[in-house]
Amino acid sequence: MKCQLPLGLAAVLLLAACSGNSIPASALAAQDQPAGGLVPPTSASDFTSSQLDSVLAGGWRSEKNRARDVYRHPKATLQFFGVRPDLTVIEITPGGGWYSEILAPLLQDNGAYIAAIQKPADGGEARQDASGLHAKFAADPAHYGKAQIVEFDPKAPVFGKPGAADMVLTFRNVHNWVMADTAPAMFKAFYAALRPGGVLGVVDHRADEGVKLDAIKESGYLPTSYVVKLATDAGFKLEGQSDINANPKDTKDYPKGVWTLPPTLTLGDQDKAKYQAIGESDRMTLRFVKPETSAAAAH
Repeated sequence: MKCQLPLGLAAVLLLAACSGNSIPASALAAQDQPAGGLVPPTSASDFTSSQLDSVLAGGWRSEKNRARDVYRHPKATLQFFGVRPDLTVIEITPGGGWYSEILAPLLQDNGAYIAAIQKPADGGEARQDASGLHAKFAADPAHYGKAQIVEFDPKAPVFGKPGAADMVLTFRNVHNWVMADTAPAMFKAFYAALRPGGVLGVVDHRADEGVKLDAIKESGYLPTSYVVKLATDAGFKLEGQSDINANPKDTKDYPKGVWTLPPTLTLGDQDKAKYQAIGESDRMTLRFVKPETSAAAAH
């Protein structure tokens, strides 16, 4: 039997523990989880925390992916979003499956993990990601046996039965949809996929506020206010934002945009040590909720 905790209560507990919906960058250590944790000591949060610890230590995770925990802060990020092992979670465009290695095993027994991938054309990155994800899941049924993969058309996206998901998560993808002019359609589809009270969690490269979108659109960075507008225009309410994934060393002024930094390092050996010292990008971490009122649902 699943342990059901009302998602609204879980959100309140999380936000109360996040000091006014935000975690200052100065509080971040070079570890995966800031000292003191993000949630108060309840049986449900303790269970999720221990489950996350177990999954993050799992031998099925690649060493290459595990090495990035210091930059991506998976435990703190997923706790901020309110992930629990009994939820139905859709991850949008999981790429090679960095978060799949965490979410699919976490949700294997009592929840459901759905990887939503763009319908791949012949060749290209989308085709490679799709093939790699299918292979990853097929090779390890003990950890991915119940994981599902659905394909969507980014111009008219649908992620399964409307209102069936508890949570939609996407990591470092919104800038791609902005460049492709599909972002509004994607956010409307997230809204349709979630049940009332469901959560949308977004992480992406953060531009400085006040910059013009056209000036930085191709850099991979986006102003937080622009991403918030995409979500609220689709009907969501911003419930919290955090500096879990902040990086004050990121100057955001590189010759090849955000891809100049790790893990891509587009410039190769040119100034490699400099960019490795900066680390991965400064990122926004945003938690939205689909309102439960009928008026909001009609929106």
